[in-house]
Order: sequence, then structure tokens, then C-alpha cells
Amino acid sequence: MTEKSNGTGGTRFVTTIANKYPSFRDEPLKTVYRWIEGKRRDDGAEGLWRIHDDLYDFTEFIDRHPGGSEWIRVTKGTDITEAFETHHITTRAENLLPKYKVREAKQPRNIRLTFKEDGFYRTLKRRVRDKLQEVDKTPIKTSKLIIDSLLGSVFVFAFLAMKFNSYLLATLCAMCVNWTIISAHNYFHQKDNWRMRLFNLSFFSYREWRISHAISHHLYPNSILDVEISFFEPILCWLPNPAIKGTFQRYGGWIYGPIVYAFILYSELLKRLIATIKTGKNSFFADDMIALILPTFMYLVESSCVWSVLKMWIYITLATSFFFGLVGKNAAHHHPEIFHAGDEIPDEIDFGMYQIAAVMDRADVKGSHFAVLTSFGDHCLHHLFPTLDHGILPQLYPIFHQTCEEFEAVYRECSWLHHIIGQHRQLARIEPFTYQPTKKSK
Repeated sequence: MTEKSNGTGGTRFVTTIANKYPSFRDEPLKTVYRWIEGKRRDDGAEGLWRIHDDLYDFTEFIDRHPGGSEWIRVTKGTDITEAFETHHITTRAENLLPKYKVREAKQPRNIRLTFKEDGFYRTLKRRVRDKLQEVDKTPIKTSKLIIDSLLGSVFVFAFLAMKFNSYLLATLCAMCVNWTIISAHNYFHQKDNWRMRLFNLSFFSYREWRISHAISHHLYPNSILDVEISFFEPILCWLPNPAIKGTFQRYGGWIYGPIVYAFILYSELLKRLIATIKTGKNSFFADDMIALILPTFMYLVESSCVWSVLKMWIYITLATSFFFGLVGKNAAHHHPEIFHAGDEIPDEIDFGMYQIAAVMDRADVKGSHFAVLTSFGDHCLHHLFPTLDHGILPQLYPIFHQTCEEFEAVYRECSWLHHIIGQHRQLARIEPFTYQPTKKSK
């Protein structure tokens, strides 16, 4: 994908937010660690940590990072500008930077997203920073109650499914597992905590998803840097690029897409196994054993034969995977009116404006704490401020809408059905369009 300008009103448009095509993006076996390795090659961080145009050495700070050491350790050698901006709402972290600064970077930033003081994102962040001093924190406790209750429901339905040999009850168990891991996504964006590990109740790894989801997808949604899109290529192709998808892929995905959903969890496990064997680097950790807690529980409480437990567990895992794919792939990003790499977008666009361009929120879950937490709801605000608990995001809408109005940003919402239909239309779309981020630019 190459940049180009159409000269409309003097605005320079590009088809991607990255100056360089990501190293290793088109390799057959795509892993989060290979993605990070590519960023180290492309970001011009010179083996250090890059924030905007400066280089920092956080080596001594790794084990003292309040959010957990892994965030700093895994991003060494990369540009962490977007991650730093979105994960630190207060000025405390920014005030610490001079202590660790080494020098200015030699190369310009690879990413075109901007954070100007008078721009949309920083204006909104200042207002959110002030608002957080007075928000009601009670919903944070509600979020914990919801995920803890879902976890308990997982084991209740697993027990009942085994006791009555009921696949209907197993389906309910799978729904609860799905809701639990989606709710756990709320927690792996935050500082280290035990609830983030519930994401591993499936074959997923919160460690890898902190990279693929929090560091890649969240910061660069629908771009060529979004590894969650490249993972599914060439089977499911959402980018409007005729060079990577033919007629079969454009319309075949409508049929085999749900089948792909059902095997997402197993493909994650298989991919990690292959990567471990191929590279010789172990990608598994002790907390990956969390995935075995459920089948072990099913075996112990019902004293069934191993084969009976295995069949029920496989079914629960397949159903969980299907529900997760159905919710996740139709959550907010894939619709023909949403920007995808290949479409034209103003060069050096504000980070916040870009997030709005790549998101269309689900209006039908707003107002329900449970629905938002279990369906990736309040998606745009979550992308803008991922470390904030989903429970308090609704209190930020007044200042969010105010800022959108001042900057004439086009914030969009639709129903889940509209998203599902739109996602299939996006699979078929190959014609790029020009995205205008503000009303005044139309």
C-alpha cells in the first residue's frame, strides 16, 4: 500500500498511517513476537524506547513500573508513543521522562498519528483527567462483581452439563466462558491483576493479547500494523485490497466465516505450538495451565470417564470460540463506512480522530453495564482510554461529545445487526474511499 495525495482542499491524503510496510507482516506464520521484532526493525528506536522524537532507556525502571514489568520489557526497541499517551492519563509518567532521556531519535517517526497540544486527543485527555477527580468509582466494583459471577457460573453450568449429560447446559457454560474472557479483556489493559489471567480460561494468552490487542490493534486499528487483521489473512480479508482477496475470499467468507470463529481458540494453541517448535523459543507459561482448570473440575466433580469429559470440554471450547468470534468480529471495526488501510485518510491525522475513523460503536448495548463489559461495548472511549474500567466510561460521554462537537468529529453508532451485515459487506469490499474525519472537511 502506497501513500498518495489527491490535493482536495490542500489536504494531503494517504492510504496508510505507516511510512513503512511492516517487516514480516506477510510471513505465513504470524506471531505477536514476530510482530514486535518487525517493529524493532521499523520504528527507529535504536534498541531503546522511543516516545515521539526522543529516545529513552527504561532498563532501570522495568521492575518498578506500576503497571507491571512486562509492558516495558516487551516493548524495548520500539516506538511506544501511542501506548505511552493512552496508558498514562495523568502527568505523572510524563514528568518522569526527563530522568530517562538519552537523546533525540535519528529517524522521523514511522507512524503518522499526531498528538498536538491543541489537537482532539490531548484536549480530550486533559478534560478526562479533570473529570476523573469526580467520577463515581462504584461501577468499578460492579465490573468485578460481574466477572466474578460469570466465573462462578462457568463452573456451575459445567457441573450441570456433566451431571445431566446436556449439551444445552454445555452451551450455557460456553456462553459464560465467552463472557468471562471478554470481561477479562477489561483487566489485561490495566496494571497486573489476577482477573486478567481469566483470559487464559480459554486457549488464549493474556500475555500475547497484551501485544496483539493492547499494543497493536488498539493503537493502530484497521491499519497494516493491526496484527489482529493480518492474523486472519488470507482466509478473512477486511482490507479493501483486490491484490490480496479474490472473489472466493470476498464472498466465501460469508459462508465459512462462522466455521473460522469456532476454531479461533484451537488455532491460537496450534500457532503457539508451531512457533515454539519452529523457533525453539517457548511461548508457553505456567499460567497457561489455567485452560485445564475447567476440564479437571468437570472430571473431579462427576467422576466420569476421561472420554466423556473430553467430548464435553471440546464442545464447550468450540462453542466458546464461536461466540467469541461472533461478538469480537462484529464489535465495532468492520463496516464499509469505517476506515481500513487502503482507504484514503488525511496525512498526520490526530490519534483520537483516527480512532473515531476506525470505530463504529454499538448503540444497542449502551446503558447496560453487563452488556458493555461482555461485548466490547463503549468501544471508542475504550480505545481512547484503555486503562479505565469499562464501568466508568459512560460518565465520560458528556465531555467526549462536547469535544467531538468542538472539533466537528464524526462519531458514529449502529446496532449489532447493522454491524454483522456491515462486516460481511466489508469482506466483499475492494473499492477504497476517502474518509473525511470532520464535518467541515466534507
